[in-house]
Amino acid sequence: MPFSVALIRQLEKVDPQLREVLYAILEEIEKQRAQLEDQVTKREFNELKEIVRELAEAQKRSEERLDKLEKVVEELAEAQKRTEERLNELAEAQKRTEERVNELAEAQKRTEERLNELAEAQKRTEERLNELAEAQKRTEEELHKLVGEHRKTREQLGGLSHTVGYILEDRAYKGLPPLLEKDFNLKLTKPLKRDFIEIAPGRFEEINILGPGRINGRKVWVVGEAKTQLKKKDIDAFLRKLQKIADLLPGEKIPILVTYQTSPLVREYAQKKGV
Repeated sequence: MPFSVALIRQLEKVDPQLREVLYAILEEIEKQRAQLEDQVTKREFNELKEIVRELAEAQKRSEERLDKLEKVVEELAEAQKRTEERLNELAEAQKRTEERVNELAEAQKRTEERLNELAEAQKRTEERLNELAEAQKRTEEELHKLVGEHRKTREQLGGLSHTVGYILEDRAYKGLPPLLEKDFNLKLTKPLKRDFIEIAPGRFEEINILGPGRINGRKVWVVGEAKTQLKKKDIDAFLRKLQKIADLLPGEKIPILVTYQTSPLVREYAQKKGV
């Protein structure tokens, strides 16, 4: 450290020999001070270097942390980007879902309207069915009445038919004897009549026209039936009846069918069957 001007001026006033000693002392002090400053400066420099190194290390760690932080930030940015994209997709999906829900709501509304229509139609159908049931009930009642009336009519017709049949039989009893004698030379030994023949215990066959007679001395039986309108089925039924009583009437049988009217085909069929 340089000496001040004031100090030099004071030293010039001192004895030369003493001044030299003082100068020597001052130089020694300056020398010691310089060395001391060098030592302090070196230690401080080393400390500074250490601090700088630590700062550098800290800076390096900071930069590394910054690098990591930047990487994390980038990853977060990418994740954020993906999140936003996913959110956009979810928003679109939500939009489509809402549209679908609206469509389903409309469809449900239409379904409910259709169900209401069907319910009304069902109600009308049930009312119509009830009406038909009532009509059916009335129809059945009327049918029941008609069946009763029809039964009565059939009974009346049956009675009338029997009456007509009896009339025909009665006329046959009177008209047949001369015709049989004329056509077959058959003379009745007893009058013709209506009778029953027992074909089995408790079982009888009704014969409308029945009477014994003779042809040239041999015994015969006139077996006949009267039908107001003769049909083929009547001829077949009459022939089956003849078979049942064949063994119960000894002698030849002269089968006779009397009718008010019949067709030429039925007459031909009867003749082929020997009636």
